[in-house]
This record gives sequence, structure tokens and C-alpha cells, in this order.
Amino acid sequence: MLKYDHILYRNVAIMLICIAMSACTFAKKDAAPKRHVNVADIPDAVPRVEPRSRGGNPKSYVVFGKTYKVMSSSHGYVERGIASWYGTAFHGKKTSNGETYSMYQMTAAHKSLPIPTYVEVRNLKNGRSIIVRVNDRGPFHNNRIIDLSYVAAKKLGIAGTGTGLVEVRSINPRSWKKEQQQKSPKAQIRQTPSNFNSLFIQAGAFASQHNANQLQKQLVSLFPNKPIQLAKNTQDQLFRVRIGPISSVEEADRIAQTISNNGHPTPQVIIE
Repeated sequence: MLKYDHILYRNVAIMLICIAMSACTFAKKDAAPKRHVNVADIPDAVPRVEPRSRGGNPKSYVVFGKTYKVMSSSHGYVERGIASWYGTAFHGKKTSNGETYSMYQMTAAHKSLPIPTYVEVRNLKNGRSIIVRVNDRGPFHNNRIIDLSYVAAKKLGIAGTGTGLVEVRSINPRSWKKEQQQKSPKAQIRQTPSNFNSLFIQAGAFASQHNANQLQKQLVSLFPNKPIQLAKNTQDQLFRVRIGPISSVEEADRIAQTISNNGHPTPQVIIE
């Protein structure tokens, strides 16, 4: 079951960006369906060439005072972060592009990818991969990068926990089918956990080492029992201040909220 704070963010956000959609209503809580769902019988979304939806693709939109820009293209998009899911509270409601959301279809919500976009979502812990079609906006929780339908989350193995560490990669429908045909059967079914170290919260990135040191000192006082890292990225020459490794998504959320409450509003989840 999803956490209530995630649901509150998502419900209000959908109301704001789907003004013309009367079915976009407040839901008090979210849950999995009561009946058993055999996800083995539900195939992945099949990438196909589609035009951009008339709805759900403004150049930018604002939710809770934060501006989100819709990407002009999904080409080359890949990101690691935390995935969540949504179920009964939104089943049968309108998505951002005017379609009807079904928790039994392989779909997802994303803040900035063009609608529709097909993406591969890989669970970094168990190696499972799924393909979903993005047709909605969200999640608007600061530390989430994608909101999966219930069945998509179950196929990926994160429905029970509510969240999971994932890699999201855009798919080019024009070349996807040919790429699949070129893969060996073993390569297509292989599920290998990703070789990543852990979860971190990045509190800031600075061109000035002095500013980075100041933030590091502040974080040491806020989190005396947590390792605080200061590292310089050789590619962009920025000094990054991170906390971690962190043991759970829940702990990462608490740390990020504390950082935000202390004057640094955009902490980022980093998976390495």
C-alpha cells in the first residue's frame, strides 16, 4: 500500500493539472485491489509509434509552487531513483492526457517525459525489467521519479513495499522491435541485479568548495551519526555534498525532509 503522504501529493497535483477532467477527484487513500491478480497473464506494454497526446503536454506546469518542464523529446533519457505506485484510489479516473486509468494496465506517470512515452523500468535489487507506457503526470513527491500502475509495480516486485530503487530508460519505438529480434532468447529473459552500492541524499552541489564545506558542517550538526561526504566531480568540477549510504527509502525521505526544512529545498536521491 502506498504511503498517505504520497497519495496526498498525487491527488492534489492531478487536480491542479487536470482542471478540465471532472473525474480527477480527491481520494483519501490508495490500495491494491482485493482480488488476486496473476501478473504473469499481463503482458508488458508494446512500444509503438504514437503522436503526442493533445492533453498532458504543456511546455510547463506548476504544482505546489514548483515548475515542471515537459521534455521536448524522450531520446536518450535514463535516470535512477525511487519508484512508487498507484492503485484503487485512481482506478477509473482520468489520466493527464484524458485516458482512463486502469491499475491492471502497464502504464505509468512521469513528471516531465512527453506523453505518451514508452520506458523500460528495471528493479535494481532483483534485476526484473518491465515496459510501461507513460500516460499520466506525477509523482509529485520530491524523491520519486516514476509512479507505476499496480500491476506494473507487482510485476517489478515493489507492490508489497510501496517503493523500489529503479532505473528508467526511454524506448525508441521505431527501433525497439528490431533490437528485440537481434537479442538472443537468453539475453531477453536474463534478470541480473544491478551492481550499485547504495542510496544517498545529495544536499547540494557547488562550484565553490567553501560553500560546500559550509553545508557539510551544517549537515554534520543535523545528522551527527551519519556519514557526510564531500566529493568533487571531475566532469563538471562541482563539489557535491551527500549523506549516506542510507539503509531505506523511508530513512531517505526523513533525511531529505530535514534538509529541506533547514533551507536547502532540493535534496536529490542518488543511487550508485
